[in-house]
Amino acid sequence: MTAEYKTELAPVTEAGANAEQAAVLAKAKAAVGFIPNMYGGMVNSPGLLETYLDGYGRFRQSGRFTPQEQETIFLVLSRENGCEYCVSAHSMIAAKKSGVPEDVLAALREGRELPDSKLEALARFTAHMHHSRGLPTKAEVAAFKAAGFGDEHIYEIILAQSVKTLSNYANHIQHTEVDAVFAAFQWEHEPA
Repeated sequence: MTAEYKTELAPVTEAGANAEQAAVLAKAKAAVGFIPNMYGGMVNSPGLLETYLDGYGRFRQSGRFTPQEQETIFLVLSRENGCEYCVSAHSMIAAKKSGVPEDVLAALREGRELPDSKLEALARFTAHMHHSRGLPTKAEVAAFKAAGFGDEHIYEIILAQSVKTLSNYANHIQHTEVDAVFAAFQWEHEPA
């Protein structure tokens, strides 16, 4: 999904970046090995990209969730936000780097119940946090905790929500083209 409006700002390239943008792009390139199309747009506001990179890195490194659980959270949030770019990118990361089984990945992309009960509880609670705007019910928290999670995981989901809001919303107004590295996992939002 993209916004009706498309920003008039062109993506920033390494060659065309000012000093502040170049510093943030260098940090991004060091982290992932290239400058994804999303980053080129986001760096029009260096603080936006810097905040995203910091939050994303802290979420990944917190140790609260396994790589499969992290991708479950990112894919649920990106799907719920209708971000075609991020669902595509996180699908590739899920399949190639995080070890998410094919049947779980397909269910995440389609918004179906997951065949893994713990990941299903995580996906359900993440979607609940998104739809309730961070106002979880006691019943939803109890189900989440019954699956083996705790309050510390709720805070980490809030961090992931923040990170995905930054990237998903930026992609909406940028109409970001999916990078070639993610193209085999292209996803298209189907409005309800």
